[in-house]
Parts: sequence; structure tokens; C-alpha cells
Amino acid sequence: MLLIARFWRRILTTAVVILICVGCSSVPNTAYNPWSVISVPTDAKLLDVGFTSDKQHGFIVGSNSAVLETKDGGNTWKEVPLQLDSENYRLTSVSFSGKEGWIVGEPALMLHTTDEGRSWSQIPLSEKLPGAPVSVVALGDNKAEMATNVGGIYQTSDGGKNWKAQVAEAVGFVRNMKRSPDGKYVAVSAKGNFYSTWEPGLNAWVPHNRNSSRRVENMGFTSDGKMWMIARGGQLQFSDPEKPEEWLEAQYPEFSTSWGLLDMAYRTPDEIWVTGGSGNLLRSADGGKTWEKDRDVEQVPANLFKVVFFSQDQGFVLGDRGGYLLKYQPDIASNTKLAPAA
Repeated sequence: MLLIARFWRRILTTAVVILICVGCSSVPNTAYNPWSVISVPTDAKLLDVGFTSDKQHGFIVGSNSAVLETKDGGNTWKEVPLQLDSENYRLTSVSFSGKEGWIVGEPALMLHTTDEGRSWSQIPLSEKLPGAPVSVVALGDNKAEMATNVGGIYQTSDGGKNWKAQVAEAVGFVRNMKRSPDGKYVAVSAKGNFYSTWEPGLNAWVPHNRNSSRRVENMGFTSDGKMWMIARGGQLQFSDPEKPEEWLEAQYPEFSTSWGLLDMAYRTPDEIWVTGGSGNLLRSADGGKTWEKDRDVEQVPANLFKVVFFSQDQGFVLGDRGGYLLKYQPDIASNTKLAPAA
């Protein structure tokens, strides 16, 4: 009995130490917090944000057919009533080029506007469309590119009346997908056990094995066109600039955290913001060599699953619970000198 008691005491002590370490973090604080928490009048999960050519005029889309509009740069938002046949659409992507905009969602749905969102028309999609639309990019002059959750990629040049397939075969269900400004794609498989890439001119996706035993959570493109990869357990990697098919040594921006990393975006060629679970928000001022943490947003009761920058002074972070949105404040940035990451 004494041996058993000692055994369980040792297990309990180890567990307590682990919990204490998990709650600690040696990552230094950012010099200030450039993000404001914006109240959004919806319980829907916010999934994407897009702006017209007017930086004050934008839209957010989300679950439960939610569409919200701002006319003051994202400080306030109002719901947009749409005449849809169901309130159960999961609107996954919104994109504008000038006054022309597109929204896609699941089950298969596409909306189109040519007047900055004052009116929206529904574009019929083929019943043979492989998968459901998860991404749309407005390319201007009735042109757009749409991707589905199984890797189908299509382009239209006539306002959505006709669509031309860019790949011969789908890649299979994906957990997330990113597009570079020059039209390249990277898609992570649903199980996170491999990823695939595609670029204009190829007729099929190119599969790649993951480079570790960790499940891949998300991938995207760096400011210079290379790739980044977030894997389970807070692991982050960048592709080798000299050997694009190889990856640099893995790093852990916040090694002691118990929350995973979820997304990443460049504000400038050197400044990176990484989001994560439970209000986790990290910043690197030197392209990912060193990191610091914005602890002023930890009180946000949501996983920060998406970060987007439209320019150096316009960015947003979306939470996975309705009503939570972070807005980047350029006025604070211009009046406060950021300390370099240490």
C-alpha cells in the first residue's frame, strides 16, 4: 500500500508541475497592443472578411447565413438581410475587386454584386460541382476564381455564367486552403497527413508528404512567395529559400503553451502575426527569427483562427465564437515605437 501511495503521489506531483509549466510562458510581451476588440452584433461564427476599393467599406461572412457590413473601416458592423432559401448556409469566403464582390458558402452557394453590396444576386452552380465552394477571389471585370473543399479550382470571365476548370481532378477533402497573390495554391489534407500544391499551368495538384510525424494544421505563403507550415503542438516551419522543396528547422514561437497555433499573416515583409487558441496572438518583427506575445488580447474568450492584412495599416483577426473581432489600429502603430522582439 505504501508503494502504491508513493506511486500516485509521484504521478500527482508530476501532473501539477506539468500544469504549472503549461500555464507559464517565457515569450516577452509586445511593447504595446495595436489591436482593438470590436463588438459584432451576431452570434454566428465569423469566417471571412473583405473590403471594397473603399477601405472604409467592407463585409464579414459567417455561419447561419450571416453577412455584416461596415462603412467606417470596421469600427461598427450591421447585419445585411439577404433573401436566401435557408438560414443554414455557412458562408466561407468574401472577396471584392473595386465595386464587384463575391460570396461563396456551403451547401453550394454563390452570391455576386456589382454595386459594392447594395444588392446581391445568386449565381446558379452546377449540381455536378465537386465539393462545396470554400474560397473565392474577385479578379475584376466579371472575373473570379473559386475553389472547393475537395480542391476543384474554377475561373469565370462572364460574371459567373460559365466556369472553366483549372485542374483535371480534385485532390480530396481539405482542412484548409490558401492562395498566393500570383495564383498559387497550397491545400492541407483533411487529416493533416499530407499537403498538395498547384500553380497556374498545371492540370493536377502535386502531393507532398509532411516532413514530420506532427499533423499539419495550416499552410500558406510568405511575403516573398515561399511557404509556411503550422503543425500540431505549436510547431512552425518555413520552406528553405534556396531549396523550395525542403524545409528549415522547426521552431516553437511559444514552446510552453498548451494552445495550438492556427493561422499566420504578414503585415510587412518582416512583421508576422500568428494566431492561436484561447486568445493567443504572437508577433515577430524579424521574419520569424524571434517572437513576442500580445497578452492584452488573452482575455478574448475565443480561438483566434484567422488573421488577414489587406495592407500595412488594415488588418483583422477573427475569433471562432460570434461577436469577437480584432481590428489593427494604425494610429497606435504610428505613434508608438515597437520594441524589437527579444
